[in-house]
Amino acid sequence: MSAATEAGAEGDGPAAPAGYWAPGSRILWRYRENGGPHLHIVRPVTVVRDDADLLAVWLAPGTDCVKPVLADGTPVHLEPLVSRYTKPRTVQRDRWFGTGVLKLARPHQPWSVWLFWDPGWRFKNWYVNLEEPLTRWEGGVDSEDHFLDISVHPDRTWHWRDEDEFAQAQRDRLMDTRLAERVRKAGRAAVAEIRAWGSPFADGWEHWRPDPSWPVPSLPGDWDRTPAHVSS
Repeated sequence: MSAATEAGAEGDGPAAPAGYWAPGSRILWRYRENGGPHLHIVRPVTVVRDDADLLAVWLAPGTDCVKPVLADGTPVHLEPLVSRYTKPRTVQRDRWFGTGVLKLARPHQPWSVWLFWDPGWRFKNWYVNLEEPLTRWEGGVDSEDHFLDISVHPDRTWHWRDEDEFAQAQRDRLMDTRLAERVRKAGRAAVAEIRAWGSPFADGWEHWRPDPSWPVPSLPGDWDRTPAHVSS
């Protein structure tokens, strides 16, 4: 049985051990703003699997989320790159449209792997999101995005994404040389996993499907609360 199949079967089993969320639990997957202390991306998700080796969560279509926008409401991606990270920002509530996303993260690893599908559950690609290792708290997990990403296709080809944003973030001093090199090192390690076709790419997660009985998680009013306890 593949890891993906095992995860799908866990929902009918015993409760998860202390310290882990049981399948079907609803938590928050959050990102801090770059160069600041505030949260600017918040996504309610449903736990698929959580254990010492892996946290897998499902971001369902139609989920109410929090996302960054410019202070005048302009979507961030519409702002020219040269001023994208320097103009004042705020956050707004929005809804996750399109197909859902399965997110996979291993403890202490400086990236997570996301799976995307086209309509009709036609698998599209894996997406390696380079980021700070997730920190866990009682209501979910927090991280900080590192701009640089990798797309991995079903034929096992891959390519870097957002290298222009990664370079601009350095010019705008959102990351120093030391952090940038650490991110590049993490990227090279992720590429080695891709080339070896290791976990999670070889684990069959593209065949996973969410439990149809799961409700779409709601966004709590205190989505920006400070965790009382945080662990790595």
